[in-house]
Formats: sequence, C-alpha cells, structure tokens
Amino acid sequence: MGHGHLSGRPSLLRADADRGLDGEARERAADWSRNLSPSYFPGEYSQSILPVMSVPLTLLGLLERGPSHGYDLKRDYDTYFGQGKPLRYSQVYATLSRLARDGKAAPGPIEQGAGPERRRYVITDVGMADVEQWLAEPAPPEPDLQSELFAKVVLALMLGRPAASYLDAQRGAHLQRMRELTDLKRGGEPLTVLLADHSIYRLEADLRWIDHTAARLDTLSKAVQQ
Repeated sequence: MGHGHLSGRPSLLRADADRGLDGEARERAADWSRNLSPSYFPGEYSQSILPVMSVPLTLLGLLERGPSHGYDLKRDYDTYFGQGKPLRYSQVYATLSRLARDGKAAPGPIEQGAGPERRRYVITDVGMADVEQWLAEPAPPEPDLQSELFAKVVLALMLGRPAASYLDAQRGAHLQRMRELTDLKRGGEPLTVLLADHSIYRLEADLRWIDHTAARLDTLSKAVQQ
C-alpha cells in the first residue's frame, strides 16, 4: 500500500497527483502488486474495488464465518464488496490455493458429484491471526482509502469484532496525516500547497464518512447479519 507518512517530501505529493494519469497509474500499480503479491494474479485485482493486498484478507475474513465453498465466497464478496465489479472465479480459486499453500486456509475433500472445484475451505489459526491483525491496524490514510476501510468495517460487523475501535484508530491516522500535510504547506511552493490541499480535502471527506458510519454501527450490524 501507499505510505502513511509524507515526512515532508513533496515528491510523494506529486506521486498522489500522478494518479490522474491513467496509464502511468496502472503501470505503477502493476509494478507494485507484482513486487508484493506475485502469486495472487495481481493483474486481475484491478477489476475489484479493493486494493491488491486486501482481496486475500477479505476472503479470509469471509471464511472465518465458517467453512465455505469458493462459489459461496465469490457470491458473498461480490454482494458486499464487488460494487458491480465481481471477482473472477479463477482469481477466487487461485487465491484460495495460495492461502492453503501458506497455511492460512485448509481445503476439504472434493465433494462427490459436485464438480472438480466443489470443496469447502476452512480458515486456520494462522489465517485467523492474519485477519485479526489486518482488521486492527489502520489502513494507510491514502485519499482513495475508503473502499478498504469499508471492507474492514463490514467484516468486523459480520464477525462481531470491535468496528468502533477500528474506526477510532482510522480517524487518528487520518488526523495525523492531515497534520503532516498542513505542516508541509507552511512555506511551500504554490503547487505544493495546492497538492497538499487536494489531499487534505479528500481526507476530510473520509473523516465525515468515518463519523457517519460510527453513528450507524448498530443499524449496519443488523443489516450484515441478516
């Protein structure tokens, strides 16, 4: 993921601005995903609303509810997180195979008469520890953060985890990033100030979303557990 701290370096602000250049942005995202997760078919992850690294963790979170077939995981992922851009079956099964290889999920036997991929997967203790760590740590406060934070909130509510504390941690991370950007503006060049303002305003919108979501957690919890 992106960096949570600018450390006073305008070059990182320029990198944020470069996201408007679609070709370059796609190339950077592809390079990044190849370096971090080469076995998860990173080219396909751009089809989803979630960042590359959160798709396996989101599937693990769904799997923590109980043993599931790949078909059921895809259906639930697409329902809650796909936003009109569903995962491919090949991506789901490739991810499950990798999670199994890494000891984070365990495949059951192939069910007779159900097709070659009709087997239930079970999350392991290692997988549950990964989900717990991922949910508890704030996502990097990037301007395009909201889809990952949305996934974390929904999964936390599904699993009975403390969604309110995750939102509090994220609010703190956002406020820290905004303080860093405000410091960067002092004495900065006009374009640096303009770019900092762009990021600050986006982060302010995320903060409004965080507060709005925190006020509706009871209602949202009932909605995802129906």
